[in-house]
Amino acid sequence: MNQPVSRSTWTNRWAFILVTIGSAVGLGNIWKFSYLVGAKGGSAFVLVYLCCVALIGLPLLMAEILIGRRGRGNPVAAMLNTAEETGNSSWWALLGWVGMLGALVILSYYSVVAGWIADYLYQAAIGVRVETAAAAAQAFADLERDPLRMGFWHTVFLALSVGVTARGVVAGIEVANKIMMPSLFLILVLLTVWGAVAGDMPAALHFMYDFKIKALTPGVVLSAMGQAFFSLSLGMGAIMTYGSYLDKEARIGYVSLWVAVAGSLVGLLSGMAIFSLTFGYGLDPSVGPELILQALPLAFAHMPGGQLVAVLFFVFVLFAAWTSAISLLEPFVSWLTERYGIHRAKAAWGTGVPVWLLGLAVCMSFSRWSDFTMFGRNLFDALDQCATNVMMPLSGLAIAIYVGWMMGRAPVRDEMKLGVRAFPLWFNVLRYVVPVGIVLVFFHVLGLLDWLK
Repeated sequence: MNQPVSRSTWTNRWAFILVTIGSAVGLGNIWKFSYLVGAKGGSAFVLVYLCCVALIGLPLLMAEILIGRRGRGNPVAAMLNTAEETGNSSWWALLGWVGMLGALVILSYYSVVAGWIADYLYQAAIGVRVETAAAAAQAFADLERDPLRMGFWHTVFLALSVGVTARGVVAGIEVANKIMMPSLFLILVLLTVWGAVAGDMPAALHFMYDFKIKALTPGVVLSAMGQAFFSLSLGMGAIMTYGSYLDKEARIGYVSLWVAVAGSLVGLLSGMAIFSLTFGYGLDPSVGPELILQALPLAFAHMPGGQLVAVLFFVFVLFAAWTSAISLLEPFVSWLTERYGIHRAKAAWGTGVPVWLLGLAVCMSFSRWSDFTMFGRNLFDALDQCATNVMMPLSGLAIAIYVGWMMGRAPVRDEMKLGVRAFPLWFNVLRYVVPVGIVLVFFHVLGLLDWLK
């Protein structure tokens, strides 16, 4: 068995739940979820999204945790250990490699986007305001055209993420999440309350929860299905690695349910806070990715106490990005420490350097290197397309096939510890429903189903 002599474990299962929620709750649950709700018709998207979390996201989350805990190692070691135990080929270790490398690619440009949030937080803290839509658009365009400014914030954010990871599983990752996740939820509640007071909460609730059957199109279903998959940080090795630190007594179904519910709750509450301000200040909810960095600053500039609200909002988004970035680093760091015995701090900073360099190239891709393209896209879009739209779905599909069809029912049942009725339900959903759903997501993000509107 490819297993380290000793491994850290979370201090308790609630610590695991917090750090896994921290991994799942990122920019996808706040930024992408909000603008997709706005662009895809509101309530229809929300309803399908919640159904897909239950039918695709949750079963796959449980399967990835199962591999990590059963294999007791980093993604590569976990796959090798479980493959050896169940008589499968060692080639399944490639699944661990795809997840780890995909996570680092994602982190390279995720850190740049998080740097945008950090820049906006700084601007809000010093009292910078944008009074018109044109000024908001210009402010973001100026940021994109300034690689030094973007590179600075990318460096700061990545250094903070590496610094936490370098401190260790318990002293670094667990402690950071125990501080940031409760703070994140507290700020989110405050923002939701503020939205109810200063914005138009009835309009937001109507938009998000007043279901209209005419808005339920195949395109909405496919987008919601993709968001359900991407919003739980699946297929990147992070959940597998965190699962490897989980004690054997914890029930995977129980802790997974908490993670899925909390991740969905963050998306729903942030949507309520964002759309109450969007409607309250006459903004367009369907503007797309510009919703948070161009539309909302207009609302902050014109509301009472807008500077404080802006600071709280960007702290909230930055915390979500930070906890997710930590989880993207951990799989490769754990592989270096376990495979080669490298000290964790050296492994963390050594992993961070190439990610930082690739991120600097991403910063340049918006301005000086904008003429350099891959597959007709600038570097930022090409990396995003490769990692999130290809590597993640293929990795998720492989996890579903491996646990559902290759490991065997007996070891899977032993590890899951589900009831006599719950286990067959989960197992059959994983075997049949999840693979079909992921294939549809894969085809959708590649544009192969654009004829379905």
